[in-house]
Amino acid sequence: QVKLVESGGGSVQAGGSLRLSCTASGLTYRSNCMGWFRQAPGKEREGVATIDGDGVTTYADSVKGRFTISKDNAKNTLYLEMNSLKPEDTSIYYCVASRYCINLSLGFWGQGTQVTVSS
Repeated sequence: QVKLVESGGGSVQAGGSLRLSCTASGLTYRSNCMGWFRQAPGKEREGVATIDGDGVTTYADSVKGRFTISKDNAKNTLYLEMNSLKPEDTSIYYCVASRYCINLSLGFWGQGTQVTVSS
């Protein structure tokens, strides 16, 4: 059974930083694609960043240059380093895993962690 557990969310002032973590268990393939989505109340879900089995990363334009996705295969943990946070980054952030990045949103989801950025 696949389980993804996020942590590291919280409240921070604009310009601050947070690091989200996602510990995975039960994934069959080490080369899974993993990533982060976010969704704010009343807004559509947005893909934030992905990292594939080869370590290739992608980012939404809204977070490029501010967020960094990484993973530690030995710890089965995915990270999202978020710097220069803005109020519009306020959202619930979800960790997601799938066999391939092309259908990441159809994969396994964590329960989410709240990030709140105040101005």
